[in-house]
Amino acid sequence: MNAQHPLLELKQLRGGYSEVDIIHGIDLRVLPGEIVTIAGTNGAGKSTLVKALLGLLPRVHGEIHLQGRAITKLSAEDRFDAGLAYVPQVANVFPSLTAKENLLVVRGVPDLKRRMDAVLADFPALADRLLQHASNLSGGERQQLAFARALMPSPRIMVLDEPTAALAPSLVGKVFEMVQRLPASGIGVLMVEQRARLALQISQQGYILDQGRCVLHGVAQDLLSDDRMAQLYLGNH
Repeated sequence: MNAQHPLLELKQLRGGYSEVDIIHGIDLRVLPGEIVTIAGTNGAGKSTLVKALLGLLPRVHGEIHLQGRAITKLSAEDRFDAGLAYVPQVANVFPSLTAKENLLVVRGVPDLKRRMDAVLADFPALADRLLQHASNLSGGERQQLAFARALMPSPRIMVLDEPTAALAPSLVGKVFEMVQRLPASGIGVLMVEQRARLALQISQQGYILDQGRCVLHGVAQDLLSDDRMAQLYLGNH
């Protein structure tokens, strides 16, 4: 039994955009320094669950706790201030701003310059591109910038929505390497990822959604070794 208190805990979370629930009674935990993957086929409710967590779903019931604090009724901005960071699948940087401006636009960070230098220590290639507009960065560099920007406020939990989407196959491994580095600084990671097999390989826990319900949860390696489950829900990647 793991006695650690969860950084993030969802209890019986349900909700949707109208009176019809899209997610149904989801229980989920992320422990300190843990990578947790949410997987499932298209339409399984993964994106809706992320929106509920971020405060972007119109109707939500259940409980969300961040470091033991109930945040279910907080606005999206207040959840961000409480330590929740988010890297969306698309539109995750400001293309008209330079890389440096993207980092400095984050609110609520004391001593922005010092914090930027600390974050860039983990992204040395990005440090050489600070004066380039984000629109001129490669796909991999933009993803590095999105990660760095999300790290600026020193979050406790990083929520990643399809971090390898639309990237060239040669960059997929590099993105997962970035994800693997996050727990070393005490950050918990909750990742939605279509390349479920690869994501589970670097995760401690996995949750499989189907039609808005959690149909399987367990140690990531155990999920990968269940051939029937893998064929049903994990695809070929």
